[in-house]
Amino acid sequence: MSERSGTLAEEPHQDRPPTSHEISSGQPWDASYQDGPAPWDIGGPQPAVERLAAAGGFSGTVLDAGCGSGDNALHIAALGLPVLGVEVAETAVAMAREKAEELQIAAEFVLGDALHLERLGRTFDTVLDCGLFHTFDGDERRAYADSLATVTASGGTVQLLCFSDEGPDTGPHPVSRQDIVAAFDPADGWTVAAIEPERLRTAYHDEAGAPAWLATINRR
Repeated sequence: MSERSGTLAEEPHQDRPPTSHEISSGQPWDASYQDGPAPWDIGGPQPAVERLAAAGGFSGTVLDAGCGSGDNALHIAALGLPVLGVEVAETAVAMAREKAEELQIAAEFVLGDALHLERLGRTFDTVLDCGLFHTFDGDERRAYADSLATVTASGGTVQLLCFSDEGPDTGPHPVSRQDIVAAFDPADGWTVAAIEPERLRTAYHDEAGAPAWLATINRR
């Protein structure tokens, strides 16, 4: 169901326009990794990703879109699945590669733009988005879904974990169920199979984490 090509060419960083989050924060994504751990870097995989993996939520070839410093991708790769992590922050990619080497886990990490995943030239059976979707504004979310459509194989699945707008102590940029549904239009070949309450850990929350959604989205 998936396709794999040869060596991936990394994208020139200067060709990428800033996202809405970068504009509002006044700094590029890479800055989050240059002075200590990023707020979403908890020193290991997200518990929700571990639970999802244990339940068989990942299969075939796997793409981690916005992989950060690689902990989720490495956890999945350690299960024996081929994994590619794509990240726009150069420092994070370097960190992920170093972790993979130290742990001797076979996972690929490349520099790339999640809004232009077609440049990978590959498709995947499962795509993980852990904490990326909620950073985009409304127009970017639709563009991101279009980007995901180019790399999600027919019959494949997107597993999306993002901050929820329901409950106390929400994370930054929380989104609603409807925001997710609106981005993944059935007319574009998507089926939102489930949106369930979850938790997403950050450096700013206690061990229970922030309210989150775990959406399972299928590609026809």
